[in-house]
Amino acid sequence: MPGVWGELVNNELDKIDHKILQFLINDGRASFSQIAREVKLTDVAIKKRVERLKMRGIINSFSVELNLKALGYQDPIFLQIRTEMPKNKEVVKRLKQLDFITELYQVLGEYNLVAKLVTPNGDATQNYLSQLEKVDGILDMKSAMVLEHHKKSSTIPSHSLQKKL
Repeated sequence: MPGVWGELVNNELDKIDHKILQFLINDGRASFSQIAREVKLTDVAIKKRVERLKMRGIINSFSVELNLKALGYQDPIFLQIRTEMPKNKEVVKRLKQLDFITELYQVLGEYNLVAKLVTPNGDATQNYLSQLEKVDGILDMKSAMVLEHHKKSSTIPSHSLQKKL
């Protein structure tokens, strides 16, 4: 039984849109002509559909996923951060300015922020954590270093895209 995402996507997208999205998820560099051959439309029709998906906010962007290790960085570190609630907006503003924080999320729970840190080595990590400890409004932090990647996805559950209309 599909969840809310499946119902929402299926009500908004037709079968061809589903195929286009799945193709782009698998290969974000796919040309419109490649996709057109797959879904049996013209590349002009695919371009229009992709533009419509972008205009509707279904596709936010196309991006490159970097291999951090190949660039000399260690696996990312995830920080759970607990802030003083009256100072939360200022803490968020400050953390967004730090380039070693590549992602920052407001979350529910004991810790109200989650940050992803990208660092080149242990010394830099220690330096960055020391900087964060000095940010006014941060009460507590817990860190978790990624040891191994098992799954990473930037899509909604596949059953939503594979369901036939």
